[in-house]
Amino acid sequence: MPVESQFVAETRQYRNATIGRRGNASQISSTVHHGRRQVPLFYRVFFLAIEPISALVGAFFAHFRQDEYLTLTHAISKPDVIPQGTTIVLSQLANLYLLFALNEALVLRSTNDIRVWKTVLFVLLVADLGHLYTVRSLGPEVYYNFTKWNAIDWGNVPFVYLGASMRTAFLTNIGLSGRRVVANRQQ
Repeated sequence: MPVESQFVAETRQYRNATIGRRGNASQISSTVHHGRRQVPLFYRVFFLAIEPISALVGAFFAHFRQDEYLTLTHAISKPDVIPQGTTIVLSQLANLYLLFALNEALVLRSTNDIRVWKTVLFVLLVADLGHLYTVRSLGPEVYYNFTKWNAIDWGNVPFVYLGASMRTAFLTNIGLSGRRVVANRQQ
C-alpha cells in the first residue's frame, strides 16, 4: 500500500474509532491530545523562578560588580586593576548567565511538553557538570568543605548540586505523573 494511502487509511480508522467513543465528529476537531503532562509545582517553582533569578544575580555580579566577583571567586589571584580582557570575559559570562536564565524561564514557561522540558533540562545538566568542573583548580575541598565556602562558592557548588539533582530527578521521571493534559482548541 502506498504511504499516502496507508496514512489516509490510518487516519480514517482513528477517526472512526474516536467518533465511536465520543459520539460525534465535531469533538474530534475541538479537542487535541498533545502528549503533554502537567509539570508538578515544585519543578515549576524551581525551574521557572528560583533558578532563573539566581542566574540573573550571577549575571549582575559578573557584569556590574566584577571586582567583587573576582574577589569571591579567588581573592589571591585577583589583580588590583582588572585587565580589559578579563572585563570582556566576565561580561561574556554575564551574557551566558542571562541566556541560561531566559532559556529556562521562557522556553520552559511556553510549554508543558515533557519532551521539550527534558531536552532543555538535559542541556542545562551538561552545563551544571561543566560549571562544577571549572572550579576544580581550587582543589577537591571546594566540592565538599562547606565551612570554607563564601557567597559565590554557595552558588558555584551546592546550588549547582541542587540544580543538577532537580534536573536528574526530572529526567528520570521522579514526581512526574502519567496524567496527560488535554488542550482544547477552537476551530
